[in-house]
Amino acid sequence: MSQDETGDGQPAELPEYAERVLDVADLIPPGRVMTYGDVAEWLGDGGPRQVGRVMALYGSAVPWWRVVRADGALLPGHELRALDHYRAEGTPLREASSRADGHLPRLDMRRARWDGSGGGGDGGPLGGRGEETHI
Repeated sequence: MSQDETGDGQPAELPEYAERVLDVADLIPPGRVMTYGDVAEWLGDGGPRQVGRVMALYGSAVPWWRVVRADGALLPGHELRALDHYRAEGTPLREASSRADGHLPRLDMRRARWDGSGGGGDGGPLGGRGEETHI
């Protein structure tokens, strides 16, 4: 039985914190990213590890590649899938140096990081209330 199923094979109800994390991930616009810490700060609850745990367990239901490590490194074990998404969405990348392991690019966090304001079509996680946050 997987962790997301009940004993009768039915999907388990998501914990409330997990729902909140996934809601934020859903709001990140294509071509932009938030770090695990950004999501936790936005929610005012938990920390990067808690957000990472939620994404590891439940993130496949949302654009998981938009919630990232603060250093811009691609998610180990999912680098190529994530890279396909980043390229399709036009997410800013920094090409890897020839000394880098696997020569994989990193996210250009200065340009790709989303602070939750505008650009999300619906006002981002702010819900269009006109408030602004700087993460």
